[in-house]
Amino acid sequence: MTAEHDLPAVQDGRLREPPDLAVAVRTVFGSDEDDDGADGVDLARRYAGHLATTAVERGLVGPREVPRLWERHVLNCAVVGELLPPAALVVDVGSGAGLPGLCLALARPDATVVLVEPLERRATWLVEVVEDLGIGRRVRVVRARAEEVAPGRPGALPAADVVTARAVAPLDRLAGWCLPLARRGGQLLALKGRSAAEEVEAARSALARLGGLDPRVLKVGTGLVPVPTTVVSVTVGAAPHPVGGARGGEDVGGRSRAARQRARKPRG
Repeated sequence: MTAEHDLPAVQDGRLREPPDLAVAVRTVFGSDEDDDGADGVDLARRYAGHLATTAVERGLVGPREVPRLWERHVLNCAVVGELLPPAALVVDVGSGAGLPGLCLALARPDATVVLVEPLERRATWLVEVVEDLGIGRRVRVVRARAEEVAPGRPGALPAADVVTARAVAPLDRLAGWCLPLARRGGQLLALKGRSAAEEVEAARSALARLGGLDPRVLKVGTGLVPVPTTVVSVTVGAAPHPVGGARGGEDVGGRSRAARQRARKPRG
């Protein structure tokens, strides 16, 4: 465990990783440059800098989490990138401070990531961070609840290859929100804690009703990070029915997609 006094301060908007995590950070974020030639490690440090400063100031991250941002949050989420297929479309539900969605976007620059977040202050912060990191061509922020961007809704998102979530809800409820957002054969990857296996057992009947197949508990980052990340993986079979909600999603800073499409239609 990294001690608080070992954690470097934010300098030039960057929070450097503790020395004992340097190899993990280079391995996870340093394999590729993004489309604009930006260095992945530098982008991750800048993102961590935002988590340690503006995210704390706005109440997205608790100040007690700052000493362990790299180990418990940034790397904990980013190692899940090894589970993504090439060039995946990822929808991250309840993104909050970008965990895990922004971490995955930085670890896997080949992926396209949609961050779905219902709260305005969080969504606004996400937009600011995406703009600051210069990754807007492959990361989009949508202010909405998951059920508002499901198939059949005015603001429906394209079917995702992978839907992710962390600390959002118990698995049975989470599946009802997330499985409808994935294509058939796609996956829900839910980051969970020690009770993951118990959650899977409790949710088996709900998963079956929703078309969720082969629920498994996986460990990722073994040998790379001090504590491997626990992930529940569920494959999407038959198309599940969207649940709840009626209002479409909204790109932050603009109107809903349906409203923009109506505005573009010629009159006459």
